[in-house]
Amino acid sequence: MTAKGERAKSRVAESMLTLMQRQGFSGTGITEVVEHAGAPKGSLYFHFPDGKEGLGIAAVDLAAQRFAALIEEAAADRGPAEALRFAFGALTSLVRDSDYQLGCPVSVVTLEMGAESERLRDACAAAFASWIEPSARLLQSGGLAEAEAVRLATAVVASIEGAVILARAARSTQPLEATAEVLAQLVALRIAAAGERA
Repeated sequence: MTAKGERAKSRVAESMLTLMQRQGFSGTGITEVVEHAGAPKGSLYFHFPDGKEGLGIAAVDLAAQRFAALIEEAAADRGPAEALRFAFGALTSLVRDSDYQLGCPVSVVTLEMGAESERLRDACAAAFASWIEPSARLLQSGGLAEAEAVRLATAVVASIEGAVILARAARSTQPLEATAEVLAQLVALRIAAAGERA
């Protein structure tokens, strides 16, 4: 594919992601996506021959890559508890700056389409796993055993998803801030306990 073709494909996936964050997968139409992207409708089907399902998978993959990059940035030169606070801070800014319109597109697609499309459900499961795995590695670097790190990382990702939903419903960052502080304290306590057992 040419560089121009890649840019067009990325632009359409980006538009799908943006619109899904605001109005969900079911509420986003193909025509709306191509208008938002400023792309001809024919190019959408050229890049995504399986239509809206394939476009949704691409948008979920894009969201997964972005959050994984945030985890990587958060972990740079920070311990696990501080990395968690950093990541929550970034998400809090995103939700607040969007006037509580943007949420997690992966959770939206899971809730809307998980029972209807196995491909979309698999893409969402892979996205969540791509966040849990590096989070667990960071916790292991702090001294937790692998099994405990995976359990705690899973709880952290689940808590992030719930906190974003609560923040949007309340139009307040308080759920995100409260969850960040409780989880950071929990992570610090578990790591300290692991150090005492070592």
